[in-house]
Order: sequence, then structure tokens, then C-alpha cells
Amino acid sequence: MTQPAVALVTGITGQDGSYLAEQLLDQGYHVHGVIRRASVFNTDRIEHLYQDPHEQDVRLHLHYGDLADGTVLRRIIETARPDVVYNLAAQSHVGVSFKTPEYTAEVTGLGVLRLLEALRDHSHRTGRKVRFYQASSSEMYGSAPAPQGPETPFHPRSPYACAKVYAYHQVINYREAYGLFACNGILFNHESPRRGETFVTRKITRAVGRIKLGLQKKLYLGNLDARRDWGHARDYVEAMVLIMQGDEPGDFVVASGESHSVREFAASAFAEVGLDYQDFVEVDPRYFRPSEVEHLHGDATQMREKFGWRPRTSFAELVAEMVRSDLKLAERELVLQKAGHDIRTRGTSL
Repeated sequence: MTQPAVALVTGITGQDGSYLAEQLLDQGYHVHGVIRRASVFNTDRIEHLYQDPHEQDVRLHLHYGDLADGTVLRRIIETARPDVVYNLAAQSHVGVSFKTPEYTAEVTGLGVLRLLEALRDHSHRTGRKVRFYQASSSEMYGSAPAPQGPETPFHPRSPYACAKVYAYHQVINYREAYGLFACNGILFNHESPRRGETFVTRKITRAVGRIKLGLQKKLYLGNLDARRDWGHARDYVEAMVLIMQGDEPGDFVVASGESHSVREFAASAFAEVGLDYQDFVEVDPRYFRPSEVEHLHGDATQMREKFGWRPRTSFAELVAEMVRSDLKLAERELVLQKAGHDIRTRGTSL
């Protein structure tokens, strides 16, 4: 009897990790996820997937670990014995990376090297061929002219992007030097109702719901003219799985092929609830970055031709889904407020 495939997912509690775990479990994988120890529960996005480890036939297993701790990473790999590793963990907030550059480099850059070394040693010792996926980022292109594709030179404009470029080249080096099946997925911006609330898209849709219900008066943003290529995280996770199930390793751009400004995103989001964004959005210079990335617009021709992949969700559908979700969240907040609970939001200064 053939044993089910085993996947190890770092960053499983994040937006992408939760969608990826869902898809892999649906495909019959046993999924091992790496989570960081915290003083509060941080597994909200995967609570619906949780299985009591005391039950039989459990297919989701969680391990405490961190990309800054190579010893623990090796131990997890030896325990899980994965067939494929998806590295989605990182200090992934571009704005925060300017404030914590050393930590960002340590985790987002060197953390990938630790994983690759652990996999190389494991494969050498056991003879097992483990596939590796690295979540690369469109931020690596920085100020390179749009549209950006596989051959576009990188010009990173943040500590986060620099760390991702380092990790990207380490993946290629380990593929060429040691024969690892190691791939980079250069994903352009991908969002969903599970996006963290300090990222600009979710910051906008959270504010839309709260403003519509009178829980908030203004939304403060930075560069409204920055343009991004936005897609749905659920669609982009499908691309990750296709890449790792391919015949040969490589480096692939995953993008919608169109770009929109932050201003357009805000306008669309407010329009979903019948409001004009200009009545509520104000620019705060504190949210401008030391070096801005003005225009990211991906060319995913390679993914379309090799895997037949196309995004299923349009920009308008993505915005609408996020607004609907956050409107429901605001409705729950309103109920709590009327019951006398303190519902002040957190993290709005980022």
C-alpha cells in the first residue's frame, strides 16, 4: 500500500499557509506545520483544520519552531520526513522591515539557508529526494521597469526585498550545486479576507466595514499612487502546488497580469458599501517608506504555458469578497460595542 505524501509547511498559520494546508489536505497529504511559540493563540486561520492528536488517522501535525533556529528545523525534518517542504515563513511586512532590518535578514534571508542546509544533510544521509519551495516576492523587483517577468533584473528597495533576493539565489545555488529539486515562486501581491490587518489591502477593507457602521471616522494611508498586481491568495496557492508537482525545478512568476493603484483599491472597496473614498481617506506622511516601490506588474506567461495556470478571481471579485468579510466582522464589533465592550483596534500605527 502506497503511503500518502507528506508536506512540511513553514508559516502555516499565515494567510498562504492556511490556504495551502487546506489544499494539500484535500489532495490526501499528511501536513506538518511549523508554528512559532507565542503567549497568545495564533492559529486562528487553521482552527477549522485542527485535529485532536489523540484521534486516529490525524493528518495535520503542528511543531513549534522558528527559521532562526537551525537545530529545531533539522529535528522537525527528521520527525516529519517530508516529501515536499513549502517555506512560507518570513518577517513579511515591507514597512516593518525598515524598522527591524537585522531581524528581517536573519529570518527572511538566513532562515532559508538553514532550511536548505537541513534538507541537503537529510537527503545526503537518507537518500530521500525532498522537494523544496521558496516563497519569493515581487518586492525583489523593486524599481525595475514593469511588467516584470522571469528575466527582469532585481532592484530591491527594502530590507525585506534584499533578504528575499538573498534567499532566491541560495535556492538556485542549492539546486545547481547539490541537485536539490528547489523552486522559487515569485508571487506578486495576493490578498484575501485572511490577510493580516496591518497590510494595506486589509487595512482598507477593515476600515470600510467600520466606517460604514460608524465605528471609525477616517482611514489614514501612505502612497495612494503606488501600483500593485493584486490576486487572490487561494488562487496563488494553487500555483505553488502546481510548481512543486512539476517535472523539473525552476523559478516561476505568479501574477494576475494587471495592476491597480492603492487609490483604486480604496475607491473600489468604499464603493462596495456605497461610499466615496475621498470623504474618508487621508494621506499620512508617516506611512511613506524611505524608498518607495511605485509599480509592480507581473508577467505570468511562463506559468500559463507550462502549467495552464490562470487566476480564477478578478480584482473586483477580490475586493468585494474582502469587504463583505470585514463588514461582517464590523457588525460583530458593533454588537460588542452596544454590549459595553472595548473594541478599539490595534496595530493602526504600522
